Amino acid sequence: MKNILISGYYGSKNGGDEAMLAAMLETLRELDDEINFTVISLNPEYTKQRHNVDAVAWLNVWAIVKKILSADLLISGGGSLLQNVTSRRSLYYYLGIIFLAKFFGKKVMLYAQGIGPIRGTLAHKLMNWIVNRVDLITVRDKGSLEELNRLQITKPKIFCTADPVLAIKPVTLDAGKKILSRHENFSSSITHSSLLIPNSLKVGVSVRRWKHWESCRSNLTKALDKLVEELGAKIIFLPMQFPEDVKAAKLTAELMEKNSTVIDEELSTAEILSLVGCMDILISIRLHALIFAGVMGVPMLGISYDPKIERFLDSIGEKPVGTLSDVTAEKIFDGVTKKLSAGKNFDYDTKLKNLNELAVTNARLAVELLNEN
Repeated sequence: MKNILISGYYGSKNGGDEAMLAAMLETLRELDDEINFTVISLNPEYTKQRHNVDAVAWLNVWAIVKKILSADLLISGGGSLLQNVTSRRSLYYYLGIIFLAKFFGKKVMLYAQGIGPIRGTLAHKLMNWIVNRVDLITVRDKGSLEELNRLQITKPKIFCTADPVLAIKPVTLDAGKKILSRHENFSSSITHSSLLIPNSLKVGVSVRRWKHWESCRSNLTKALDKLVEELGAKIIFLPMQFPEDVKAAKLTAELMEKNSTVIDEELSTAEILSLVGCMDILISIRLHALIFAGVMGVPMLGISYDPKIERFLDSIGEKPVGTLSDVTAEKIFDGVTKKLSAGKNFDYDTKLKNLNELAVTNARLAVELLNEN
């Protein structure tokens, strides 16, 4: 048996990060079912129960060192761990884990990372010094590849692949339908529900709080009200991070003049996927909600708060409808109606199939590195 230690933003009840971990484990286990996994987690008990792995607390340095000593490979990723825009401290934390693994002579792989932005001289120098010493890097988009080049990180083998979640398999809609039927706006008027009337329009919305949030929220709610009024849409808010996104969704729903539904449950990756699959279109600020839409074959409309949104949309031939600071109600409404009029003519399938193969490549390269002498 060989041991892999995984470092990332896990245990925070963020649906996107938990989906990344689930997809990584699923794909790695399919390639080699004799690997022991330990995950560095913000909530070890939560991670153990949700993913059936061993886990250690992210601030328990001695426990982490012990796991590094017994590991055959450290995987850092996926996600946007190596950047200092959302948090300066987290960059140094994740670099510190990588440094410890290399200090003890362990193999290290950056797994489908979204690199950057990296700002400041010290951060630049540390990235260059530490990351140039890892054994293998895969990044999830071309923008990350360009950031590595800007940082002069050239010594490890580097591959441009795709986000780990793109390797996850689609699920049935059964769980999503059950969840929708539990919520008031659906269960109280079930005969009018889109669960029973196929042409009733379901608009999924995934929101998060961030800079310029108030401006975006105002424009988004105007667009959602117009979708209800003119198209008879049902608006369903889907939380990716619990409970933070539920709070953001409720604040958004309160601004609407029309009725909407907030799914205020903590859901598994499979349940969120199924819910997204029940939608006719998804409007999202969250990256992994957009990726879930791609996996489930649902048209999507992205609002950007971070370069990773543009990078993913670009990989499937799309662009965001705007950013948190400049998106308008008109752009959102027009974007939805254009997507809906196009029907299933949106050209995600071929591009997503290629991205799925690249996402699996992350795991294949990790197993090859693990088995190298």
